[in-house]
Amino acid sequence: MALPVVYRRKVGRDLAGGYAWYNGQRDGLGEEFLGEVNATFDAVERFPEIFARVHGEVRRAVISRFPFAVFYRIEARRVVVLTVLHTARDPKLWPESRRTAR
Repeated sequence: MALPVVYRRKVGRDLAGGYAWYNGQRDGLGEEFLGEVNATFDAVERFPEIFARVHGEVRRAVISRFPFAVFYRIEARRVVVLTVLHTARDPKLWPESRRTAR
């Protein structure tokens, strides 16, 4: 069941931070990070229900090669990407399941 995907504004900041950190480690690694994130976004869009629920209705899709995950929620007509977090982050920072996207 492919659904359109919308992204909270926070996702852009999450990605910019990850990109900058990885590019600081090795030139071009930030681009590789974004490529893996985009592949995960594609999987979430095409198969949103295959990833596990981790907190209420919030699901987590782990990003290949990098210790990050995409947190999202499936709504009636769309998928809402809530945040992209490093997997070592405190689970208390994981997004709450909310009814509307910002």
